[in-house]
Amino acid sequence: MDCKVIDGGRRCLRWATMRLPYIFMFLLLFSAGGLLLLLHLQYLTETLHEQAPGGKLIFPQQRPDQCPYCLDNNTHTSSPKGRKKLSRVRPVNLWTQRPPVAHPKGVAPQITKNYRKLLLKNSALLLQLNSTAAGQASNHIQRLTQIQQSRRKLMRDVCAKYRSLTRTISRRQVSRIYVEDTHKLLYCEVPKAGCSNWKRVLMVLQGQASSTRELRHEQVHYANHLKRLDSFDHKQIAHRLNTYTKVLFLREPFERLVSAFRDKFESPNSYYHPVFGKPIIAKYRANASRSALLTGEGVTFKEFIQYLLDVRRPVGMDIHWERVVQLCSPCLINYDFIGKFETIEEEANFLLRHIGAPANLTFPSFKDRNPNAARTSSRITQEYFSQLSLNQRQKTYDFFYMDYLMFNYSKPFSDLH
Repeated sequence: MDCKVIDGGRRCLRWATMRLPYIFMFLLLFSAGGLLLLLHLQYLTETLHEQAPGGKLIFPQQRPDQCPYCLDNNTHTSSPKGRKKLSRVRPVNLWTQRPPVAHPKGVAPQITKNYRKLLLKNSALLLQLNSTAAGQASNHIQRLTQIQQSRRKLMRDVCAKYRSLTRTISRRQVSRIYVEDTHKLLYCEVPKAGCSNWKRVLMVLQGQASSTRELRHEQVHYANHLKRLDSFDHKQIAHRLNTYTKVLFLREPFERLVSAFRDKFESPNSYYHPVFGKPIIAKYRANASRSALLTGEGVTFKEFIQYLLDVRRPVGMDIHWERVVQLCSPCLINYDFIGKFETIEEEANFLLRHIGAPANLTFPSFKDRNPNAARTSSRITQEYFSQLSLNQRQKTYDFFYMDYLMFNYSKPFSDLH
């Protein structure tokens, strides 16, 4: 190799001479590639601008299958599988105005037919998806709104026919109502109709937790985190009843009754077995064993119904099987929202969006008590009531008649009258 001393250093001329063509070739190719990429990006940008003069194409952040119903605050709601989601909805805007692209006078960007067809097809598809989602969401909101109007009207009509609407409201009659001041919400507790999860939602709304998942059963029911309406003075009660959103969620009466029985008498319970089970077994079971009389365990559904229908019950009523008309006084309190357990997630999320709840808060779907046991269904309810005579079923229906009538539930058995 020929090397010379140049400027005080050694330089290998042959090495440099041999590699210079490759270096120039690499730089030339790199520059050409960059220029082609720049021209292609400019060409595509001009194509987009030319395709929709005066408009800029904006793709929604969510794919249509992920967010078929986008709310007015760009949030979502969750719901059970197979159900549509949504509350007050604003269509996704695909186009926003902007100044037209300026081109040299007399010069228009060249657009191939393939590019034009592709853009026309995509634009039409996006507009169609947007229009379809907005239409479905609008219909969904309208349907839920009409359902609420119908339920409130039925409640008022039944109350007008059977009860007075002018009586004074006492503290006892608002004792089951929980207060959430931040979002001005009053929720009447109906046990076995999603009340545990509703309490979780109220605690999150109040800022006592960041998620419903982190709240255990004991925190929800025994820690006294939530205020009841009867804890306020008369003036404060009247103010909240007149200005807050009053909410009631309920359940098919027979199904709610079976759910309460399964939870309190078929599962271990240190309160209901001795307090309710012992006197029920003592009065309604012939030749009861000493163990049953001492523990109160093993109450049958038939014995439970005997207790429920007895005008001389050996132990008083309990909120878990008390009638909704007694728990929440719907003929005295004009509820703004009447939800049902059968569609609780859809309707609860609709309500949460309406009151301006945080975007990430949706109604929880997990089972609070005995998570491994099957949720009480209409089929399970039929199995329990099949243990009773027709007369017992009829008397139980008569006991809950106002709940069936006021909230538009069908007769659970065809032989009832």
